[in-house]
Amino acid sequence: MSEIRKVHIMNLGLTPYEESLNLMKSLQKKRIDDEIIDTLIFLQHPEVVTVGPRARNDGITPPSDYHSVPVDRGGGLTWHGPGQLVAYPVFKWDMEGENSVAQIISKLEGWIIAALSLCKIDSSIDKRMQGVWVDGKKISSIGLSFLRWTSRHGLTINYDTPQSRVELLSGCGLEAQTTTSLKRLGYDISFEVLMENLISSMNQHLNREFDLPIIDDPSQ
Repeated sequence: MSEIRKVHIMNLGLTPYEESLNLMKSLQKKRIDDEIIDTLIFLQHPEVVTVGPRARNDGITPPSDYHSVPVDRGGGLTWHGPGQLVAYPVFKWDMEGENSVAQIISKLEGWIIAALSLCKIDSSIDKRMQGVWVDGKKISSIGLSFLRWTSRHGLTINYDTPQSRVELLSGCGLEAQTTTSLKRLGYDISFEVLMENLISSMNQHLNREFDLPIIDDPSQ
């Protein structure tokens, strides 16, 4: 029987990107030193586009009316903003089936697909780019950064983003209008339902389960 690991969960609501980045770095160091258990952060950001090394290497930049920040996770341009669930797993990936970045990404994709299935939404992976796709459109991105096999950054699910903001963004081989939100595809899902479905799917897909209580204060 596979090991089941406890996970501490934070739900931080609307949090500026730079503030969450500092928190992730602090938690990552504590997790490496085994001062804390695996920790999963749920939140949303004010609008910002994060620019990963792939985009910088290819000379890809967001349009001038998008606030952007450089990041060290894999990938290119990623939109964050209202109507998007963000989940940052500060996990130590050293259990069965976690022997490579590819395996970890595949686990996260399966986890998202399972959570969407609980909402009666069929989703899948696509050879064009890692993440999760619905009806031929990309609605979820994944990008991690590792230190001693402990991750920060994570995944997004676009459930009801502002009209055209994520759709107008292109980069890393994906044309504009490729990424969208579930709402634009006709699915009416809330942040809370998505979060609950991800939490309930953790045991089966990540061999992890949440450790009560869920808190909204990172100092605890």
